[in-house]
Amino acid sequence: MRSPLRHVTRRGLLTGTLGSAALLATAGTLAGCGTKGAQQTEAGCKSDDLSATEKKLAFSNWPQYMDVDEKDESKRPTLDAFIAKSGIQVTYTEDVNDNNEFFGKVQNQLAGCQTTGRDIMVLTDWMAARMIRLGWIQKLDKAKLPNVEANLLPSLRGRSFDKDSQLAIPWQSGLAGLAYNAKVAKEIRTVDELLTRPDLKGKVTALSEMRDTMGLLLQSNGHDPANFTPAQFDDALNKLKKAVDSKQIRKFTGNDYAPDLAKGDIAACIGWSGDVIQLGFEDEKIKFVVPESGVMLWSDNMLVPNKATHKANAEELINYYYDPAVAAKLAAYVNYICPVKGAQAEMEKIDPDLAANPLIFPDDAMLSKSKVFMALDEKQEKEYETKFQQVIGA
Repeated sequence: MRSPLRHVTRRGLLTGTLGSAALLATAGTLAGCGTKGAQQTEAGCKSDDLSATEKKLAFSNWPQYMDVDEKDESKRPTLDAFIAKSGIQVTYTEDVNDNNEFFGKVQNQLAGCQTTGRDIMVLTDWMAARMIRLGWIQKLDKAKLPNVEANLLPSLRGRSFDKDSQLAIPWQSGLAGLAYNAKVAKEIRTVDELLTRPDLKGKVTALSEMRDTMGLLLQSNGHDPANFTPAQFDDALNKLKKAVDSKQIRKFTGNDYAPDLAKGDIAACIGWSGDVIQLGFEDEKIKFVVPESGVMLWSDNMLVPNKATHKANAEELINYYYDPAVAAKLAAYVNYICPVKGAQAEMEKIDPDLAANPLIFPDDAMLSKSKVFMALDEKQEKEYETKFQQVIGA
């Protein structure tokens, strides 16, 4: 088993002042020009597939989001096995460090119907939704993805930005919920407890990722974060503002809450399952809690951009990672929620403790309480982000 917090968390890298500012700037730029010249259509931006004659593939992913050999970190066992099995040479690059930063890298090419030089890129739900909205992503051939069709978790099907699971295939998933340190805090079960309990005052942090914090607050008010109204958003935001004004919440963070939670400098927080599971390996007093009102489910998704010239090769790789045995090997390393049915049984052969961990293989009861945040259009994205940033003081 890997040592705790060795990897860089996906979610932490997309948040913070830089990420929020970049998101608002990008949204403003696109809105200001009415996306003229940015919006593409399937008919207007056609891509040629050279997979039949070129057995290669360029894959862009986040750092440390692929299994490596503990004795030789230049080796990536599951990816190396795919290359040997398929004969497809994969150029694997860890160049997705932040969703907005990556958007800036590829924006001009995709807006102009030009190649990015990438065949697969892995991006978080909301950024995947934005690129899909702009018409920058190629539709996948379901006939070439039998493992995805058979094994994609039901909770990750029918998402609002990709109803037919033809554009964005989850690489790994995670939860946003509550966490607490039992050395310094009593058990916490609800979002309202986090925001109002006197013994937690000034010892609470929340996430600077709008969708996760506001998704949990919407649920705590009995509203659906996958389908809410502006008035419902404002009600949840007012609840958050009260907790800020009363000093119940100390600050808003990316994943830098993790060491403070481990040390007991904060007692409880809104946090991510990927962080908390690894803190829990080191200290069993660190607990992740699915709030009674529900939890937020997010994914990082494999996307094939327009003008990618090896779509069939990309589909072969995507399908390969939905083989339960392969998915289990990957999950044993990265410790996020595995989106592949059948992988839990395969994990029993690798590490029974990980197979039993509900933060890697959530049970149906946990997944039934999970929601994916509603896909936003450009106007909504800018409006909701601006309001949220004003409240959190970013």
